[in-house]
Amino acid sequence: MPSLDFEVEKADFRTFYEQNLPLLQDATASFIALLTALVTHSRNIEVAKVDGRVKEKEECIRKFSRKYRPELEASSTPYEIKPHISDLIGLRIVCLYEDELEKVALVIREHFDVIEVTDKVAAVESTEGSFGYKGLHMDLALNATRRDLPEYAAYAPFRFELQVRTIIQDSWSVLDHKIKYKKSIPNQLKRRINVLSALFELADREFLQIRDSTEAELRRAPDETANEQAEVGPQQPAIESGAGADLNAFTFLKIASHFFRNFDFEPHKVDGFVHAINEWSPGTTRSKFNFFMRENIARVKRYKQFFEKRSATDRFNPYTVMRHCLYLGDKEVFSRALTNVARESFEAWLREDV
Repeated sequence: MPSLDFEVEKADFRTFYEQNLPLLQDATASFIALLTALVTHSRNIEVAKVDGRVKEKEECIRKFSRKYRPELEASSTPYEIKPHISDLIGLRIVCLYEDELEKVALVIREHFDVIEVTDKVAAVESTEGSFGYKGLHMDLALNATRRDLPEYAAYAPFRFELQVRTIIQDSWSVLDHKIKYKKSIPNQLKRRINVLSALFELADREFLQIRDSTEAELRRAPDETANEQAEVGPQQPAIESGAGADLNAFTFLKIASHFFRNFDFEPHKVDGFVHAINEWSPGTTRSKFNFFMRENIARVKRYKQFFEKRSATDRFNPYTVMRHCLYLGDKEVFSRALTNVARESFEAWLREDV
């Protein structure tokens, strides 16, 4: 029964907490798995992590005492602690980019009952030094469909709080909580904290703009494969000039994706491979790379078939094919594209393939 006796209510809450802790922990694990499945199946959302925790019982009591107890006791309103702790189960989704926060929210609204939403971005946009608290805070419960499923029935009574932040907002929040004094401090120190929070906000914005600029550069990259007359003569690629003639990650992807249409080129591997090409042959142009691919890929694919028939385990992936195409295009310049063993094997096959 609700009362105005804080000691009684503390004891009741501690009893509830200890009796239900295993179930709360199971519910947390289940909700994390459900959220992970929902957001990872949304292809336009990049998530860094999904995690959660059961709030420690004494922390819950302190929060109630600080936020709710004074007003309830002043108005002589009997209370219990549990209904006021909306984040007894707290979950967190950390995205890469700020424009993904609302995308996550849309997914969540489709699968949960939304009790309350606090848009911390809008709330603190014009407030100094509050960057760490940006993001979306959503009070949620399982919707009717999931409450009826056997695997969720035991967790149906539990509400939970979901925080949705970018990875940079989340990092600042962790650091922000380590700053011991932020309000009653000299202005000089307060200003330094505000400058630091602004740097994190700038980093979040720049990270988003770099993503968008990268995608725009990839769309603008010239498509060498659309111009099959790139070479001057039958044996030489066209001579190019200008800053746009170089082979970079964007122009490489346009060409490589043409020759390997169903292959998923991971960005970090593309970056490393293009860097290696430019180390082997500084100033390699996109036209030269395209020429070597077009002229040599048929022969290299024949070697690939020969090689894989002889080997029970080794396979040629697209990068291996491209290495052989470059080597065949200029054996002296691109000798480092193949290991000694791979080079000897390829050369032995080439002597037979006349």
